[in-house]
Amino acid sequence: MKACKILKAALLPAFIFIFIAAGSGHASDLKEKVLKQKLPNGITVLMLKRHLSPTVSLYIRYRVGAVDETKGESGAAHFLEHIMFKGTTSIGTNDYQAEKALMEEIKNAGRRLDAEKRKGQTADPETLANLSAVLKKLQDEHKKYFLPNEIDRLYTENGGLDMNASTGQDVTSYHVSLPANKIELWARIESDRLLHSVFREFYTERDVVMEERRQRVESDPEGKLYEKFMSAAYTLHPYGRPVLGWTEDLMNLSPDELEKILKKYKDPRNIVIAVVGDIKPEPTLKLIEKYFGGIPSAAEKTESYIPAEPPQTEERRVNVAFDANPSLIIGFRKPNAPAREDYVFDVIETILTRGRTSRLYTTLVIDRQIAQSVSAVNGLPGSRFPNLFALFAQPRHPHSNIELENDILKEIEKLKTQPVSDEELMKAKNHIKMSYLQSLDANADIASILSYYEVLLGDYRYFADYLDNIDKVTAADIRQIAARYLNSNNRTTAFLNKEGG
Repeated sequence: MKACKILKAALLPAFIFIFIAAGSGHASDLKEKVLKQKLPNGITVLMLKRHLSPTVSLYIRYRVGAVDETKGESGAAHFLEHIMFKGTTSIGTNDYQAEKALMEEIKNAGRRLDAEKRKGQTADPETLANLSAVLKKLQDEHKKYFLPNEIDRLYTENGGLDMNASTGQDVTSYHVSLPANKIELWARIESDRLLHSVFREFYTERDVVMEERRQRVESDPEGKLYEKFMSAAYTLHPYGRPVLGWTEDLMNLSPDELEKILKKYKDPRNIVIAVVGDIKPEPTLKLIEKYFGGIPSAAEKTESYIPAEPPQTEERRVNVAFDANPSLIIGFRKPNAPAREDYVFDVIETILTRGRTSRLYTTLVIDRQIAQSVSAVNGLPGSRFPNLFALFAQPRHPHSNIELENDILKEIEKLKTQPVSDEELMKAKNHIKMSYLQSLDANADIASILSYYEVLLGDYRYFADYLDNIDKVTAADIRQIAARYLNSNNRTTAFLNKEGG
């Protein structure tokens, strides 16, 4: 038994070396096998054959997110994602013509009710009650036409797995995995909900989104702290607005605001489709063109006006009182990908907090035991614009946020003054490579990566060159970048402490 363990220990480094050494080649092979086509209207399609099983993973991404909302309409992009599951003119209804007229009445009733609510304390209680009753009656009547969860049902009955959607600051995504012979079903559903979405249950769903905000932000200490931190880090740029939206904006969102976001979805130049799995590229492309090719090209690209964040000249601090254990966030502004600095910060993130032997975990959690948890994240809250390198930590009782902050900053100072050893740098790079290679295992993961970098950076090949750029990071780069960006006048710090503490 002991001999067996020794043998495994001896073989493991060799296995890791072979696995990692093959990493860059594996990515390059994938890059060469990806077929990229642009439809005449501007939609980008990425296809990759992988005949491992008779399945396919499909991603459709829109270069539209919370940053594309106009002021006063925060939360619209995320809300639209919810509504896009309510069906279309042909999915989710048993009589769209009758339903359409009724939905117009619902829309008008909702507008009148919202207008009265906006009067605040001067609103007439009787008018509010009457309008609420009218809206509820119309909504109840609408139920006889609406077939809920039809998109879910169609996918599930046809073998769909991992069906989901997400809205971020930069991008909105819809994805599903299906049997390989169901690609046309996907194309039919996704093109239909892009072109013919119906905003069913608008006011009911708005309440659902507001409840989601209450649970994830207003009643959640981590959510509350993160929101306050971001709004301090970005005073002008929309990265400071939450994806879920501000409560005041959500209360007043109307179908018109969602239509503005949907219009940006429909710009073909904002759309990237990735198909990975057991496919034949030529017929797959023909299917996609059949269903998506008719989307008209936009006369001009629908880029939103997004103001740049002013230069930061001093530290910004935020204190949040909440009946919860203390925690903190420290963030530093930095360039976004594909800037050289972004690769360096990926290495710094790994050195500081990735794994039980990382610097901050070893020092603060294991050795000194003043932290309950500590982690770093490079690239918050998005990557279309300059972003943040952030550290999250919770002190272990009876230690405080102040103690923990001081020790974290001491470790950061070491990055500026003491060169990272060759051994530690190699360990960090190997950790990154292992994580990277694991992310290229499943069809869905590959489709996600390809579509993300294509829609975000305009080039899916970023992923294939990633490891080479990580390899080029030196100890001198780390010292230089840390000295340039990890300083007090570039820092935002947020504390959460118990109320009265």
